[in-house]
Amino acid sequence: MVKVREAHPELEDGSIDIRGWVARLPPVAGQADPAKLVAACELAQAAERTQPTSATAWGTGASCFRTGLEMAEILADLNLDNDSLVAAVLYRAVREGRLPLADVEARFGAGIAHLIDGVLRMAAISRARFGDEQGPVLGRGEDQSDTVRKMLVALVDDVRVALIKLAERTCAIRAVKDDKERRQRVAREVADIYAPLAHRLGIGHIKWELEDLSFRYLQPVAYKKIAKLLDERRLDRQRYIDELKVLLQKSLSAAGIEAELSGRAKHIFSIWKKMQRKGIGFSQVYDIRAVRILVNNLRDCYAALGIVHGLWRNVPDEFDDYIASPKDNGYRSLHTAVIGPEGKILEVQIRSRDMHEEAEFGVCAHWRYKGSDQGDAKASGYEEKIAWLRQVLDWYEETGGRGDIAEHFSRAQDRVYVFTRDGHVVNLAQGATPLDFAYSIHTEVGHRCRGAKVNGRIVPLTYILKTGEQVEVITGREDAPRRDWLQPALGYLKTQRARAKVQAWYRQQAREDNIAAGRALLEKEFKRLALTSLDYRAVAHRLHCTSVEDMYAQAGAGDLSANQVLAAAQALVGLGREAPETLVTAPRKPRRRGAANLQIAGVGNLLTQIAGCCKPVPGDAILGFITKERGVSIHRQDCHKIIRLHERQPQRVVEVSWEGESRRTYPVDIEITAYDRQGLLRDITQLLAGERVNVLSVQTVSDTASNTATLRLTVEITGLAALSELLNRIQRLRNVVSAYRVGEIH
Repeated sequence: MVKVREAHPELEDGSIDIRGWVARLPPVAGQADPAKLVAACELAQAAERTQPTSATAWGTGASCFRTGLEMAEILADLNLDNDSLVAAVLYRAVREGRLPLADVEARFGAGIAHLIDGVLRMAAISRARFGDEQGPVLGRGEDQSDTVRKMLVALVDDVRVALIKLAERTCAIRAVKDDKERRQRVAREVADIYAPLAHRLGIGHIKWELEDLSFRYLQPVAYKKIAKLLDERRLDRQRYIDELKVLLQKSLSAAGIEAELSGRAKHIFSIWKKMQRKGIGFSQVYDIRAVRILVNNLRDCYAALGIVHGLWRNVPDEFDDYIASPKDNGYRSLHTAVIGPEGKILEVQIRSRDMHEEAEFGVCAHWRYKGSDQGDAKASGYEEKIAWLRQVLDWYEETGGRGDIAEHFSRAQDRVYVFTRDGHVVNLAQGATPLDFAYSIHTEVGHRCRGAKVNGRIVPLTYILKTGEQVEVITGREDAPRRDWLQPALGYLKTQRARAKVQAWYRQQAREDNIAAGRALLEKEFKRLALTSLDYRAVAHRLHCTSVEDMYAQAGAGDLSANQVLAAAQALVGLGREAPETLVTAPRKPRRRGAANLQIAGVGNLLTQIAGCCKPVPGDAILGFITKERGVSIHRQDCHKIIRLHERQPQRVVEVSWEGESRRTYPVDIEITAYDRQGLLRDITQLLAGERVNVLSVQTVSDTASNTATLRLTVEITGLAALSELLNRIQRLRNVVSAYRVGEIH
């Protein structure tokens, strides 16, 4: 059923009367700040005037401003908040490049900008090829629309984003009525993605419109046939329903049940779906004639059911109690089919008014209650609807009734969904890189990968991919991976599948080549860490290798990483006389201690006490505040008092941690050589701070003749593997030539 829309109010010059339009919106909580909505409308209108709407906008030349108003009207009917309506009004102007998102954030705040950005990211779904699923995607049999649905789950972090997108797609499918070229694609997208989303959110009237319109465009013959059959019998059906409502109303009133009765419109797509599912003809669809009964409470629902069954005989196997067993989207109602007057089959739906509001508006029915005192039940219902958004896919049906929905959902949340250049969707593990993407396409593509573009821009192979991005692999002639790709600290590969493919390639190489490559790799690492007196045989023995050459061969083939070898070397420190070489100096004793099992950074020996305002316990994230007379007061990091103190006197707020959380650390001297540039020291210290590495001393020397800088730092590290990773990260900074440990170890 397609909703008939009112025309926008206009002024004498033909422009839209913005204030009149705002005043006409439903009087819900979302209109608490009409001035903000008026300002958004004026901004969107001005943005459209700067550049006339082209025929490419939506493919129809539709006004982006009027479309924004139509989207806001849909959301206002759903009782959404004011920010959602403002975002809807501005969305098309931002998407069409008429209005920078930064300007929206500056005028209306980060919250509204975040909503628009979320809908823009969801727009990436439209780049996928709906309706073009004749063959497997990238050589795999995974269904493309299911993959896109999973991607949608990963994109949406605020239910309002999904609702704004639903409103936008509703406007889009309305707008393509006369556009034969775009009708099929938009209808397929709506049928595959957005009608199911509306169902999962329980928004009945949006779902029905999307289903009917997409069905109308995808299967016009079947649509017209059912529409014609419905139209031919409309008058008789209406007369029958009116007479039946009078009879039912008398019986319900006599039983003391206050009820509201209405004829229920049957949607064309749902009729066709039932005919297909049950293999029946139009005349056998019982709920063509239907009555809905709305009562005040749950008890009256079952009382009304008894009255209906007392008046007419029910049809066997045509009763559903969705109150006792709600549908997967939370829908609750009683459905029964009876043989009514004149021997005609009649469907009766019975529900309370609250159930009806949820059936029509789903998650939106709870917006007015969110954060209010109007009952915990409604608030908890809202949160349940949010959880359902996170299950956009019908997991249970998808697995044939097997498996755990929560398990499937958690897997979806750990994935990243990106596009190929041709618009196909590929799902990868969180943290995946362009190199992981290349290996997911084909092993040979991964071996030959030498670079990558994300959204048309060249990025390093260590770039962390984000959902919705388009990735293009740049390949070279040489069909050989790089050994550096296997070093975890360098961040080239995240997925074990890609790592295994690189390792398999190196295993196929000659043993002599692997020995040479492994020796070069390990000796370079040992030299950089100043491990010049290391007993390689002891390290190889600890790694269960038959010889040092075997250790080299395994390292060269990728079966042993440099970090594994370093961990074995580090472990030799505790072997007493059998390992005379001390690889690192003894761990430093805790430099500063306070009472109450606390390690205090940045201050001397001070008395500590637990703050009475938040009473932190071991395990809580904490901060300290240096008082004038009582030492250091320990607060939880989210304590309102410490937050205010940090704003007023940040110099007196210190980092503290529970004693059990402290790590053994070792002082190590490292030397960094780099081409001098502005901000070099800042970048290095920021990296060290990000890695939570404590710096004990810094010395810098610049050589103006060669334009180089040498930095000598003493830092505290937890072991050789951590030092190796730190040096790798430093050496990847811009202009850095080398980073290594200073001095020999004996």
